[in-house]
Amino acid sequence: MDLQHALSVAAPSIDNADDSLPAVVDQVAVARLYGEPLFRLPHDLYIPPDALEVFLEAFEGPLDLLLYLIRRQNFNILDIPLASVTRQYLDYVEQIRKHNLELASEYLLMAAMLIEIKSRMLLPSKKSADGDEPEDPRADLMRRLVEYEQIKLAAARLDALPLLGRDFLRAQVTVEQTLEPRLPEVDPDDLRQAWAEILQRARLNQHHLISREQLSVREHMSIVLRRLQGRRFLEFQDLFDTTRGMPVLVVTFIAMLELSRESLIELTQAEAFAPIYVRLAYSAS
Repeated sequence: MDLQHALSVAAPSIDNADDSLPAVVDQVAVARLYGEPLFRLPHDLYIPPDALEVFLEAFEGPLDLLLYLIRRQNFNILDIPLASVTRQYLDYVEQIRKHNLELASEYLLMAAMLIEIKSRMLLPSKKSADGDEPEDPRADLMRRLVEYEQIKLAAARLDALPLLGRDFLRAQVTVEQTLEPRLPEVDPDDLRQAWAEILQRARLNQHHLISREQLSVREHMSIVLRRLQGRRFLEFQDLFDTTRGMPVLVVTFIAMLELSRESLIELTQAEAFAPIYVRLAYSAS
């Protein structure tokens, strides 16, 4: 039964329907074209002969078809009845030859091999020169089938494993974090240049009064911390008292380095050659 006859049986009143009646109410649409109901088949409609062809089995190659025929009839793969299997194999090849000759050529090669093996089995066997029994003509084919079946089963087991994107999705958790903006680090060359400028200013204010003074690095560390209390930033050079002489400047600088090493203060600089600023490490930015 072709498609046109089936449609005419399903809707026998289409051709006799009254065109004046509302189509949606009194007529049955045979199909929909771009969302619109179609109540009559076009006169020039062409239906290809293989439009309704259904493929029940799909094989990945000649070995796959041969293994299917063997397993479907519960044959022993080590003792294949070649006459029966070859007959069924040729029936399948004849079917696909009518539609796809290029595909059938691959299966014809296997069919020829089956016939050749069957022919060798019909001939009387001859012992080898050393007296051993000749090898079964089916041995090579059986080895290939066993290896192919092992690979096919392994591939099926691998395909059954959970696959990312097909069977499950990777868990993703979004964590919002508020990070304090990290200021650019001070380059050692810029710090050395700033220290050189402090020394230059100190030489301009030096005097010849010689006195001995006990200086404590810890004490000057406390002085620097007290000066930074309650301040957001303080310029690097403002922490040095150039009127007290070189020893005080050196001890103050060492105190600042020690505070920076202990992460009690931070030295920041917006860009290269820009002024250097000092702030408490725990103060809000």
